[in-house]
Amino acid sequence: MQSLLHVAAMAPMSIPSPSWSGFDIPLPWGTLRIHAYALCILLGIVVGLWLTAVRWKRRGTPEGSLWDIAIWAIPFGIVGGRLYHVISSPDAYFGPGFNGTGDLSLIPQIWRGGLGIWGAVVLGVVGAWLGCRRSGVKLTAFLDAAAPGLLLAQAIGRWGNWFNQELFGGPTTLPWGLQIDPNSPNFPAGMPSDTLFHPTFLYESLWNIIGVVVLLVLDRRFHFRRGRLFWLYAIYYTLGRVWIEALRIDDAEQINLFGITTRLNVWTSIFVFIAALIIFIALSLRGRPEPDTAYLPGREPVAVTAEEDEPAVGHPHAGDDERTADDDTAAAREADSPIVTDTKSHDADGSVSDTGAHGNLRNNQSDLGHTAEPTETAEEPHAGVTSDSGSASTETTASSVLGSGPEAGRTK
Repeated sequence: MQSLLHVAAMAPMSIPSPSWSGFDIPLPWGTLRIHAYALCILLGIVVGLWLTAVRWKRRGTPEGSLWDIAIWAIPFGIVGGRLYHVISSPDAYFGPGFNGTGDLSLIPQIWRGGLGIWGAVVLGVVGAWLGCRRSGVKLTAFLDAAAPGLLLAQAIGRWGNWFNQELFGGPTTLPWGLQIDPNSPNFPAGMPSDTLFHPTFLYESLWNIIGVVVLLVLDRRFHFRRGRLFWLYAIYYTLGRVWIEALRIDDAEQINLFGITTRLNVWTSIFVFIAALIIFIALSLRGRPEPDTAYLPGREPVAVTAEEDEPAVGHPHAGDDERTADDDTAAAREADSPIVTDTKSHDADGSVSDTGAHGNLRNNQSDLGHTAEPTETAEEPHAGVTSDSGSASTETTASSVLGSGPEAGRTK
């Protein structure tokens, strides 16, 4: 046992590269190759969308709007990422110096690796903008919700480079050095077969995971809006990408600026960092808008009030038509009159019942020749036959009991 531990302690520590890079699915017309690189990208997208969905829902946004945005943003992002990679590493596609010796058929073969994050972000934002306009929400609100999820997707997707044995750094003697198969086309020519390399994929993955935690903690503390969390994501990511990119030794476009020649991605990271920092500071100085909403102007949801749900509640005439003949009968009995008036209380809009009220009035006041009005009878008690005074009194009392105004108590 001691001898085994001694051998393990003496053996050089390193990170092995996997010999497995995918599997084949048999089909009637051949086989379908599923690449590990693609699986890592897809897994990153799924997990990133999950985190974004949780944060997006908390903003009170329309249900399903995330998927309406993602269906535009993801394809745009993949195309943009591939285009940026082709532009930043053109030798394999156009030949060195664009001499035409490259292979253009390799451009759509994204499963071989090669997605530039900056192209993915730029065109992905364009796709997200289209989706946001269709869903009636602000692009800045979506970018703030998606920033931690985007960084998490990048952290997972970087492991695809490990399966492809690509995008590693220079030689190192550190115990976490990365082994690369000497027979791999990505192994640097002229180097010993046991050379270990910086696992830049691992550096970036860990840097991104830490960044996810940082963004979530800061957003919970300060509640960033108007795209500030997205620009904070850009600041953090580019800060790490500069030194990680400087370690890599794969082929890339070299750009000379200010007397310094370095990789295109290094310069891109520097400029994006400066621009993101300026924008973040400018937005922070403006303060928080009021009201703070994720909806575009004019696309806010309409609040439904209790009155709209139950329009009869609280109406001044609500329940007037629900009065029954028993109510009028009770009123007549209180007036000590044998007459039962079947007139129903109604609104002042002139809708009355001619079935009961007119018949009773004609039988008891036939000498008048017309329908008597309660208000006039009350004001002129001696008009007509004396025996009808009880009827007028009864109607006056009933009118006051029902609570109807002069116009409401009038029958036509």
